[in-house]
Amino acid sequence: MKATRFYSILACLYFGSLGFSQEKLPGTQLLKTNEDLAAKMVQGISGWLDGELDRREKNRDEKYAIALSEPGNTPEFRKKMAMELRRELGIPVGPTTIPQMELTGSLEFPALQGENQQLSVFAVRWQVAPGLTGEGLLVEPKKGPTAQVVFMPAPGQSPEEALGWTSIPNSPSQARSLALAGCRVIIPTLIDRKEGFGNNKILGRMTNIPRREFVYRMSYEMGVQVNGLEILKTLSVINWFASRGASLPIGVGGNSDGAWQALLAGVLDDRIRAVLVQGFFGPQTGLWDQPIDRNTWSYLNHFSAPELISLTQGKVVVDMSRYPEYSGANKIGNMAQAAPGKLNLYSMNQLESEQNRAVALAGKAGAKDIYIGVKEGADNPKAGIEAFLRSLGASAREKNEAFPLLSAKNAEANAEARQLRQFQEMVQYCQVLWRDSERVRQGVFANTDVSSSEKWQQTSGKVRDYFWEEVIGKLPQASVPMNPQSRPIYSDPAFLGYEVTLNLYPGVFSQGILLLPKNLKPGEKRPVVVCQHGLEGKPTDVCDPSKKTLYYNSFGAELARLGYIVFAPQNPYIGRDAFRSIQRKANPLGLSLFSFIVRQHEIILQWLKTQPWADEGKIAFYGLSYGGKTAMRVPAILPDYCLSICSGDFNEWVGKNVLVDYPGSYMWTNEYEMYEFNLGNTFNYAEMAYLIAPRPFMVERGHSDGVGIDEMVSWEFSKVRRFYTRMGIGQKTEIEYFLGGHEIHGKGTFAFLKKHLGWPQ
Repeated sequence: MKATRFYSILACLYFGSLGFSQEKLPGTQLLKTNEDLAAKMVQGISGWLDGELDRREKNRDEKYAIALSEPGNTPEFRKKMAMELRRELGIPVGPTTIPQMELTGSLEFPALQGENQQLSVFAVRWQVAPGLTGEGLLVEPKKGPTAQVVFMPAPGQSPEEALGWTSIPNSPSQARSLALAGCRVIIPTLIDRKEGFGNNKILGRMTNIPRREFVYRMSYEMGVQVNGLEILKTLSVINWFASRGASLPIGVGGNSDGAWQALLAGVLDDRIRAVLVQGFFGPQTGLWDQPIDRNTWSYLNHFSAPELISLTQGKVVVDMSRYPEYSGANKIGNMAQAAPGKLNLYSMNQLESEQNRAVALAGKAGAKDIYIGVKEGADNPKAGIEAFLRSLGASAREKNEAFPLLSAKNAEANAEARQLRQFQEMVQYCQVLWRDSERVRQGVFANTDVSSSEKWQQTSGKVRDYFWEEVIGKLPQASVPMNPQSRPIYSDPAFLGYEVTLNLYPGVFSQGILLLPKNLKPGEKRPVVVCQHGLEGKPTDVCDPSKKTLYYNSFGAELARLGYIVFAPQNPYIGRDAFRSIQRKANPLGLSLFSFIVRQHEIILQWLKTQPWADEGKIAFYGLSYGGKTAMRVPAILPDYCLSICSGDFNEWVGKNVLVDYPGSYMWTNEYEMYEFNLGNTFNYAEMAYLIAPRPFMVERGHSDGVGIDEMVSWEFSKVRRFYTRMGIGQKTEIEYFLGGHEIHGKGTFAFLKKHLGWPQ
């Protein structure tokens, strides 16, 4: 204790001669707050996104008002928005094929499911894409159809229920009403939100993740959406409809997510004369709080219900009856991996506000024919169906001859078996997308030259821009003065520690701990190592001089004792669902959690480079776990990091997110924010490392680290080694395996820092 105090006194005298004080760093204001800065950071980012969601809605209104008010530009604008919608949903242009409508059945459930004097009901299946089919019920009027309709039920409603063909009490029967009016109706199966199916008993992985979320996770990573895949099935049916009767009007309708899909299909296919929307209408600024399977990258930059209505070519009928509520996934024992999300009824004020927006945009679109039964729907559940039928030239019929009812047991068994087939098929479809993704990612780099470091730097700029703008999401430049603030936090015999904050946007800031060696000479510049914590961590985990912290082994403090200047930032992945909601709010705006992390690190670099003790050409990055994720993404974008070390995270990252036959997959965890839209087809960890090149890059890997297995890590790193070697800089990339787990080893990596930073001298 006496020795520590003696060194502290000497340090204060010495640093005082350099302009440092015990209170704050030179050129900074005194940081006085006693708040939890990590929690405040997360709250600030979340609040900024709340405001941005409102701002984007106003921007959409203004953009659409201009585009739809200029008749000559309207067709081109509609086409542009339809292409954007396809991109966001992962729907390829088309489909152009006409599927065969196959009858399906068994001895227990024959293809002809039932009939009466008016209607016949068949179990059907149709081809959509290689490895992907649609499946549901076809209702055929015996006198011949007057119109053709695809009706997509809510995810929790089977085709049998939509037909009112079960003994389930109060089962809605929208599809029956359409069929009795003379419509040929196909009712597809939508993946539901029940728990189950998302387990692998062989691996011992069990979850409470709903089926729809389970498909969403892997499909989102591969650039498609569960809603997009289901809309693709509907578009295939419309092709079949067109081949069956070119003169018959075509309509699409649905409830809840099925209604959203109907509205989206109405934008994508001009052959649709009418769209019925039940139980999906209201402000979408709260999309982040709904079931995660609705999360759609960049969607709210361009669309919500009023914008979609204005883009459709046919009549749109909005019926607010039968709005399904959803309270989230049920816990199963101690399993709670599912993402939070719920569906609540909108208030009348919210509905009327959205109605006003829709009417205003429809007017700009040329007095578009719409019916929005916000008030009528609550009082007259049939009003929407009747308006929809009129738009198709049909009308409701009084006669409603009963079908022979399936028993509830048989109906549920039939629906569940169909649900399982469709679920397994979608899972397998996504697994194939992952297997093909290596080849697809190569296309991203097709126009680059890797023959030398110079050629690579000259030709890779557009790829780096694409990664930042389209994959990570690029925020605007900082909008408020940096206003650096600081205060002392540590006094070690070898270094002093200061807590530092830097502002970016109103309410949004960067924060971290700076460690300055006490043997710095006046005018001396030294290398800086930015040391990044992991999930739920804090800079103190990295910098604590009093102990070897769990996982981190206080590696920032150890580097400072070697004479490096160290900065340990606070990243915003802390607070469990509080920070994960940032990802949910950001994604529909084309942003992500790393959009903020990149800008935070950018301002840290700007500040460090202005400090008299920093060698601005030697600022390195070293992160563990989630800090390793940062080590892959941030230096790939920001060239001011002179090298990067990824510890405890480097992996065949896309496979880790998507695979269902690998026990370490995120498919079994509660880390639902890990999924990054279309990352699988653009940048795995090898491709991110390419963007770090020709700067030095290293991987630190413990043999027992549960975040991956050596085989997957080695597979991915071998591509990095080959890439660096092809450019003639193989000596700039290394991997160290050590006998240990998820922790900083600090041996080969410290040698790597010394090799490339020239310190310690």
